[in-house]
Amino acid sequence: MKLLSVKPGEELIETLTRRAAEEGITDGAIVSLVGAVDECAISNMHASDANIDIVSEYRQPFELSGTGEIRGGKVHLHVVLGRQGDTALAGHLHWARVETFFVHAYTLALRE
Repeated sequence: MKLLSVKPGEELIETLTRRAAEEGITDGAIVSLVGAVDECAISNMHASDANIDIVSEYRQPFELSGTGEIRGGKVHLHVVLGRQGDTALAGHLHWARVETFFVHAYTLALRE
């Protein structure tokens, strides 16, 4: 298992993609994702057409947890985001900025 860390001042998807490549991980599982982000974009499917992706951007801090995969060197994440007021949002993560805290991704490479 490899720990890939995202630090303040970094974009989450870009950083995990770069760090996975540095570790030689082109295919694998992100079995646990934990931390906090300061802004992000997530998407969900339209209720009447699963081919329509509705992207929402948020400019506020969130606690973050999630899982995902790395396929062909590309990071794909699904997250749950907790915000003020004890509410949560969930969806496919398009991008996220880490400014205040960190995000840790615990990753297992797929061996063929």
